[in-house]
Amino acid sequence: MYFAFMKEHLFKKICAEYNWNDNTCYEPLGSGLINSTWKVTTENNIYVLQAINHHVFKNPEYIDENIKLVTDFLSKKNPEYLFPTLLKTNTGNSFIKLEGEWFRVLSFIKNTQTFTTVNNELQAFEAAKQFGNFTALLNELNCNALHIVLPDFHNLSLRYEQFNDALKTGNNIRIIECKDAIAFLQSQKNIVEEWRKFITHKEAEQRVTHHDTKISNVLFNECNEGACVIDLDTIMPGYFISDVGDMFRTYISPVSEEETDFNKITIRKNIITAIYNGYMQPMKNLLSVFEQDHFYFSGEFMIYMQALRFLTDYLNNDIYYGCKYEKHNYNRAINQITLLQQFQQTV
Repeated sequence: MYFAFMKEHLFKKICAEYNWNDNTCYEPLGSGLINSTWKVTTENNIYVLQAINHHVFKNPEYIDENIKLVTDFLSKKNPEYLFPTLLKTNTGNSFIKLEGEWFRVLSFIKNTQTFTTVNNELQAFEAAKQFGNFTALLNELNCNALHIVLPDFHNLSLRYEQFNDALKTGNNIRIIECKDAIAFLQSQKNIVEEWRKFITHKEAEQRVTHHDTKISNVLFNECNEGACVIDLDTIMPGYFISDVGDMFRTYISPVSEEETDFNKITIRKNIITAIYNGYMQPMKNLLSVFEQDHFYFSGEFMIYMQALRFLTDYLNNDIYYGCKYEKHNYNRAINQITLLQQFQQTV
C-alpha cells in the first residue's frame, strides 16, 4: 500500500475537513498496491477514505476533475446508475492536500462485496457486463474532455521500445540469463504491428475507458450480481481492447501473475466465453465490425504488453515493480509468457 499506516494527527486534520467528530474511527480497506484505502465509520454514516499516490499519478487534480465530469454526465443522463460519489469538505472541495499528500472521501455502498479472483463464469460475466455498461453509458460523453492521467499507459509501441532499450543498457548478466524469454518476446513483435494497425484504423474508436478492469474493481450485491464499477482513477480516453484485454489477462487463468508453478497456468474457456457475452451485452451495438473482429486480439495485446513490462523491469534491475525476492519480475514475465502461449493456442 502507498501508506503503511495512517498518522493519528493527520487523520484528525481529515476529520476536521469533513466535520467528523472525535468518535470517528477507521480501518484498512482492500489490498490495492497504488493508493491506500480506509473504511471510515462516523456516528451517522460509513465512508471510504483514500490517499492518492502522487508518485504514480503526477497530477492528482486530473483524477478529481475526470471523476467530476463523469459524475455530472451520469447524474444528468443516467441518474439511476450506481457508483461511489465524492464527498465534499466543509469548504466545498472534493480533494484535499495535507502535509504534501492528497486525500479524498467517497460514499460507501452498503451490502456489497468484492472478489480478488474470478472463481466462476458468473463472476466473469457480471464483471465484464459492468465494465461494458460503464463505457456504453458514457458513449455520448466526449472522451477527449477527460485528462490523460497516465500518459502512454497502454502504449504498446513505447513498451517495446523500452524493452529494446533494456537489451542495450540493462544488466548484462540478466540479459544472458533471459535469452530464451527475450527471443520469444522478439518473435511476437507482430503483436505490436497489429496493435498499431488497430489504433490507426478509421473504425477503431476512442471511448471513455476504465483501464483497470481487474475483478476487485467491481462491486457485487448480495445475490452475486454486478452492482457497479469502482476505482475510477484511471478513466481516460482509450480503446476497448484495453478493458477487455485486462479482463482476459486477469480472469482466464485460475492462478495470478504471481504463480511460479507455471504448470498451474491454464486457460478456462468458459471464462473467455463469459467475458465475451458479458461485455458484448451492452457494447455490441456500439462496436464496429472491425473492433468486434479484434475482441480476442485484446487478450494477446494486454498479456504480451505485461510480459514485456515485467521482463524489461527485470533487465533494468527492478526499478519499477516492487519485488519480494531476487527473480520476482523474471518469474512474473515467464508467467505471462506462458499465459500468452496458452491463450494463443486456445482462441
